[in-house]
This record gives sequence, structure tokens and C-alpha cells, in this order.
Amino acid sequence: MLPYSVLLLRRGGEENYKKVKEVLVKAQKAPDLTPDKRQQLLMNYSVSCWKLGEKDKAISTLEASHRKAPNGLTYQTLGFLYVEYGDTEKALAYNLEALEYDDEDSIVLDNLGQTYYRLLDDKAKAKPYFEKALEKKPGQIDTLYFLSRYDLENGDKEEAIRKLETALDGNFSPLNIKTRDEIAEEIERIRRQG
Repeated sequence: MLPYSVLLLRRGGEENYKKVKEVLVKAQKAPDLTPDKRQQLLMNYSVSCWKLGEKDKAISTLEASHRKAPNGLTYQTLGFLYVEYGDTEKALAYNLEALEYDDEDSIVLDNLGQTYYRLLDDKAKAKPYFEKALEKKPGQIDTLYFLSRYDLENGDKEEAIRKLETALDGNFSPLNIKTRDEIAEEIERIRRQG
């Protein structure tokens, strides 16, 4: 059921997100549910809650999971949600804690970059985190998107387009800040500007 829930999440849409919740509520009673699978289940459930606008349920589910067994998946997802919901204090504290947990995790690095970029409006402090994230995972969609913002600010439209085209080739998930269509539209917008 877990792979099925991932497919539904990637497909997107309200009906699929509702179906994810239904499937995972049943799956939590499965006799072969290992602790790792339970973490994945809770993360997928939380993402579906978030996509359905159930912020408190998404956050509280991951916070409870984190209290029981901190792990990379929880640090990645909960760190992103704190940023997404604009909770500056929690986002900064949690993403710094995540960095202590794993300072080589590209998503953790990106989350910290987004915390500084989006919430604290400190682009200079954000950039090294994005650069290190890209070094660790060259095709990371969100990282490429944010680094393209720096290119545009520096007047380097070609490099911005190159990064966005690389992002466009990636595997998008519900946790990406931009959709495939939004990235494609951004590339066209930059090209139209000449």
C-alpha cells in the first residue's frame, strides 16, 4: 500500500490525496509494518493532509513521529512544512537541528537555505546551503529553482534557464515548491524577456 500511496501523491489532486489518507489508515494495521515502513506511512499521510489544507494534522503527525524516532525522512519533511507554513522560529530551530543530525543531506541543506531565503530574507546566508545541496544532489529541483533566482539577480539568464531546464528533467513530488508546469512557464517567461 505504501508504493500505491506514493503513486497517488505524485499524481496529485484532491481525490488522490483523500484516497492516500484512506489507504494509509488501513495500512497502519498491517502485520508486516516495520518501524521504517511506519515512518514512510506517517510521512505520506502527513503530506496528503498538508495538500488537503489540514496543516495542524500534517504538522502534529510528523512532530509525534519525530518524538518517537527522529530520522532523516522526518527531518526533511517536517523541516519543509515549517518553512512552507512560514513558522520562522520553528523552521530555523528545527532545520538547524536537522543539519546537526545530517549535514550532508541535500534536502536538509535546501530546507535551511529556504529558511534563510524565504523566511528571514537573508539571501547571502541562504546561498551556501543551496550550493552545498546542489553539490550533494545536482538535480534537486527546489535547489535549482532557488539558485536560478541568484542567476537572474546577477543578469545571467542563460545560467538561470540551464538550471531550470535541469530541474524540469527531475522527478517532481508534492513537496516541491514549484510544479513542472510552473518551471516550464518560468523558462518561457525568461526567454520572452530576451
